[in-house]
Amino acid sequence: MPRTSDADKRLMEAATELIWENSYGSTSVDDICQGAGVKKGSFYHFFASKSELAIAALEVDWAKKKPALDDIFSPSVPAIERLRNYFDFVATSQATMHADCGSVLGCPLFSLGSEIGTQDKAISAKVREILDRYVRYFESAIRDAHAEGALVAVDAGTKAKMLFAFFQGTLTQARIRNEPLLLLELKSGAMDLLGVRAPAVAA
Repeated sequence: MPRTSDADKRLMEAATELIWENSYGSTSVDDICQGAGVKKGSFYHFFASKSELAIAALEVDWAKKKPALDDIFSPSVPAIERLRNYFDFVATSQATMHADCGSVLGCPLFSLGSEIGTQDKAISAKVREILDRYVRYFESAIRDAHAEGALVAVDAGTKAKMLFAFFQGTLTQARIRNEPLLLLELKSGAMDLLGVRAPAVAA
């Protein structure tokens, strides 16, 4: 039987890493091919353009991250703890990457969307689509927290968008300033924004 090629997967992995660490504009097709160990002719066998590759890579990256999100935001976990656990997860992940590469990389969706959003409508649409999926996790947790009496959020959708904007801004600032310690403020800042009181300390 002929050997099954994984060149498309390697191209998507290389594109995700290079664009995230650098930028979309500074990452060429040649760079991606070199990073993937794939000939340029093979690139165009799988993808018509760098834009098409980026869109496919975003969807594959989402599929990889979704199981962890489903676990963190499981309905079996108290709603406020879902949010706290997620912000802890993000801070830890970013700190680990900072230790590995010396930079806070932030969110690839925020970085790519802000860089290319006005130039490539297809990439912009895919970024917005995936960001909306993240917002729905926030919205579900906030709606459940309201039902549990942990906070007041009559309009969970609006509250989720507000919280996500805070999350987005903090991650972006951490990347700009290359300060992972900023991300330690995510959890407490989110709780303040939502009006959640700190757990009482036992005497």
